[in-house]
Amino acid sequence: MIPSMDLRSDTVTRPTPAMRAAMATAPLGDDVFGDDPSVNALQDKIAGMLGFEAALFVPTGTQGNLCAILAHCGRGDEYIVGQMQHCYRWEGGGAAVFGSVQPQPLDNQPDGSLDLAQIEAAIKPDDPHFARTRLLALENTMGGKLLPMAYVEAATQLARRKGLSRHLDGARLFNAAVAQAAGTGADPRAEAGRIAQCFDSASICFSKGLGAPAGSALCGSHELIARAKRIRKMAGGAMRQAGVLAAAASYALDHHIDRLAEDHALAQRLAQALHGIAGLRVEAPQTNILFVDLEGRAREQSAALLEHLAREGVQATGIYRLRFVTHRDVDAAGVDRAAAAIRGFFQS
Repeated sequence: MIPSMDLRSDTVTRPTPAMRAAMATAPLGDDVFGDDPSVNALQDKIAGMLGFEAALFVPTGTQGNLCAILAHCGRGDEYIVGQMQHCYRWEGGGAAVFGSVQPQPLDNQPDGSLDLAQIEAAIKPDDPHFARTRLLALENTMGGKLLPMAYVEAATQLARRKGLSRHLDGARLFNAAVAQAAGTGADPRAEAGRIAQCFDSASICFSKGLGAPAGSALCGSHELIARAKRIRKMAGGAMRQAGVLAAAASYALDHHIDRLAEDHALAQRLAQALHGIAGLRVEAPQTNILFVDLEGRAREQSAALLEHLAREGVQATGIYRLRFVTHRDVDAAGVDRAAAAIRGFFQS
């Protein structure tokens, strides 16, 4: 049997034996009553690491973003967001469905950013004809791309000047921080805090590159987190002995941040191996997500290519734009096998 190489997402990672041990020995309580020591310790840890007053452990990143938007905005308000950001396109329209909060989507630029002039033009005047613009939401990384720090500062300063709150969908914040630290020479944890402190709230996912089985955290002020906690309850996200999951997340923060650089290097390795194959346009990855566009006749072969990869034990997502995501359960040999399978398909 051909071993599987799962490059669909970094959400497919399995807990390491050491992480499982931390989960098995985690002290537990009832988080609904606020007395699960492992949850409380995780919330204090991530809030302190990113420079916020408080944090809230939630089951998913989707719920973290939902709690954030509804804590910042009320019925009839709106938030400015990118067309391709998760909290607009990929999370079921939750803010509109559950909170009657209107999204104001803008086109993402090629680097994942939102044009500053378009942000400013989208802010509505204080007039009963319009939804009240309350929030700017950005995502970093965005499609695997690091938002430049100068841009993050400029966009969030613009929002502040215009009286908007600012939320960061930092599902892969630590991938962004590791990539940014490679350029600045700083510690990735310091870079994560530097990015996060441009915002009034930030959601961080533990079940992607950090490798925990589930869970995210929403960070913000005491007041915002108190509002978010009520929303989490209404959304069914309050858990009991959640310390089992919190212990995995805490272990990931202690042991899995620096190694994200290995995932970034593997994405680069795969990109280099695919470079030069006719019909493929390989987008240079900045972190752990590689996009490959099929062009010309290769577009007609997309379904056959994915079937071929499946037979070779390689899993990916996409149709004409394929996505490959490296993570802690992928190694150099697996990346090389995936590249060989793709190259072999086009050579044959």
